[in-house]
Amino acid sequence: MAAEGPVAAEERAAGEEPEAAVRIRSLWKRFGEQIAVAGIDLTLPAGRFIGLVGPNGAGKTTTLSMITGLLRPDQGTVEVVGRDVWSDPADVKSRIGVLPEGLRMFERLSGRELLTYTGRLRGLPTAEVDKRAAQLLDVLGLSGSQHKLVVDYSTGMRKKIGLACALLHNPEVLFLDEPFEGVDPVSAQTIRKVLERYTASGATVVFSSHVMELVESLCDWVAVLAAGRIRAQGPLDEVRGDAPSLQAAFLELVGVRGDDAETSLDWLGGGTR
Repeated sequence: MAAEGPVAAEERAAGEEPEAAVRIRSLWKRFGEQIAVAGIDLTLPAGRFIGLVGPNGAGKTTTLSMITGLLRPDQGTVEVVGRDVWSDPADVKSRIGVLPEGLRMFERLSGRELLTYTGRLRGLPTAEVDKRAAQLLDVLGLSGSQHKLVVDYSTGMRKKIGLACALLHNPEVLFLDEPFEGVDPVSAQTIRKVLERYTASGATVVFSSHVMELVESLCDWVAVLAAGRIRAQGPLDEVRGDAPSLQAAFLELVGVRGDDAETSLDWLGGGTR
């Protein structure tokens, strides 16, 4: 685990626990013989832009699914904004927004209809849903496509309408699983601006990614996950340490040597067979 920063140390010395958006204790999940999450402990601070990073198969999606109540853990506890996810799932889900990877949507609705449906499911008044939907569609550049069926949306448009649905009820914590995967640069920049504005208001974003450059440019707090275990957690600068980049620190943390590809593929190139 990365060392505590001075603010965290002062809070602990004063006997105060820093405010947490998420607290995870001894979380386990197995799929048959495969251990996906191996007893992790993790505290994610409130009001931060948090990156949950790791290689493919590290357990990021499984962890996020258990945090958000989409997948029941085999063992352990999860609290979001001070409430146990599995003791009162309805209350927790009313306070969070979720954009999972590979989100399935009601594709035969238009973008505007999907937002209206989502808002009414959340119990928002019709007038408020209409106002928020119009604003989100405008900010995310979807106003011109609001009456188009979601089935005809591009990947970037689907990510943006999914984000709009996740933000519609103004959640306290927003969970995003690979939100920039397959998204074009223009849509990615739009999503970034919306998320930065959201966290500037004091809300919390937790998003998973395996793209270190993206995490380094967006996040101020990071947790590194590999083989179902937390390898480091803390403010970005502390996790990065003396390494030249988060990518370099990440490779060291997960035990990857930079010369592996060079030594194992010495036959590649040069036109020889």
